[in-house]
Amino acid sequence: MRAPIRRLSTLIVAAGLHGSPAFAADPDHGADLAKRWCASCHVVASEQKQASADVPGFAAIARRPDFTPEKLAFFLLDPHPKMPNFPLSRIEAGDIAAYIGSLHQ
Repeated sequence: MRAPIRRLSTLIVAAGLHGSPAFAADPDHGADLAKRWCASCHVVASEQKQASADVPGFAAIARRPDFTPEKLAFFLLDPHPKMPNFPLSRIEAGDIAAYIGSLHQ
């Protein structure tokens, strides 16, 4: 039963992430969220000097060949054991993913 619900959630998020420009993801808000929630484990910004050694920094995630903001937003919304369970809305997940995407250089 969970698998069909998860697939439906993924489709809903995909529709939301590709919606009208009025609802475009906000990378600045994503940066604020990342600094608040993610920086204890990940290096989330160039000025950050330290994080957990066994997790990738956000810039490294953005440079992965298979990275897309949509794929990352889906990942953030799907509970997984390696990360704390933050109750992200789909907008917040999209904003964080947009921020990470902005780090690709």
